This record gives sequence, structure tokens and C-alpha cells, in this order.
Amino acid sequence: MKRILAILMATFMAEQAMAEVFDDFSGEAKGRWDFVADGVMGGVSDGGATISGDGKDAVLHLTGQVSTDNNGGFIQVRRRFSDAWPEDAKGVSLSVKGNGERYYVFLKTPDLSRVWYSYRASFVAGKDWTQIRLPFASFTPSHDSMPQSFSPSDVNSIAIVAYGADFEAAVSVGEIRLY
Repeated sequence: MKRILAILMATFMAEQAMAEVFDDFSGEAKGRWDFVADGVMGGVSDGGATISGDGKDAVLHLTGQVSTDNNGGFIQVRRRFSDAWPEDAKGVSLSVKGNGERYYVFLKTPDLSRVWYSYRASFVAGKDWTQIRLPFASFTPSHDSMPQSFSPSDVNSIAIVAYGADFEAAVSVGEIRLY
């Protein structure tokens, strides 16, 4: 059993070493990430996004109150970018911790015809730091009229989102990698 665990850990560490860091929230990360709440559509959710720490200790925090009142239901922190992700990337990996609630990663591509369209995958952020792996194949389109899949090289926006229910959001992200 110890040998199997050692092999699994070595495999995981090798995959992480090969994974490309997309954002570790160091440097000018505050300028790369934007907070958006459902108030842009008349909702009443409220919150904010902050970055604490420096260098390898930098962490993104998304906090607030998500409310489905008045057709609302989300807060998010997102990054738009123009550098293409590798075509052969298989997914995103996030280092996360939170309050036990379900959160989402929303991805967008330039061909989506509505601003509220996205490809979505969820994760639960527990109280301890955990590495979450979200294969691109697990992302589902938010609407039936969207293409059912996407190419990683077409993604131009990623968001960490508290969405779809009334709850207090508190999620932290240590880094985002492509694998």
C-alpha cells in the first residue's frame, strides 16, 4: 500500500511540475483580475475580491453574499487575456480552500453570442488547501444554443464564481495551472 501511495504521489508531483502556471496572483495580479456581481443585471448580490500576500504566497480571495433575489445569483472574479492556452492542455488545476460551499470556474471563448454564456465546471472548496483538477471535458455549456465543446486555445476569459443559490461566499485560490 505504501508503494502504491508513493507511486501515486510521484505521478501527481511530476504532473504538477509539467503543468504550466497560468496565474499565481503575484506581481500585478490586481490589475489582471476584475470583480463583477449580478448588480450589472439588477441583482443584489454583494462582495469583493482581494489579493493578499506576495510572490509564491499570493492568494486570491472571493468573498460576499450571493442572493437570488431580483433575478440575481452571482459574484465572480475574472481574468480576460489574449495569450492562447496550449491546444494540447487537458484542463485547469486550482489550489483552493473555502467554507465548504460549491463554486464554479467559468470559461469563455470569443465566439459566444451572449455575455452571459460560458462553459462551467464546479468544485467544493473545503476548509483545507486542496488541489482541484477540472478537465476541459467536464465543462458544460450554460445554454443549449452554444457549441457543446471548445478548444483550450480559444479560451479568452476565466472566472472563479459563487453562483446559483443564496449563501455566503468565501473561497481562496492559491494558483491556477494548465495541465
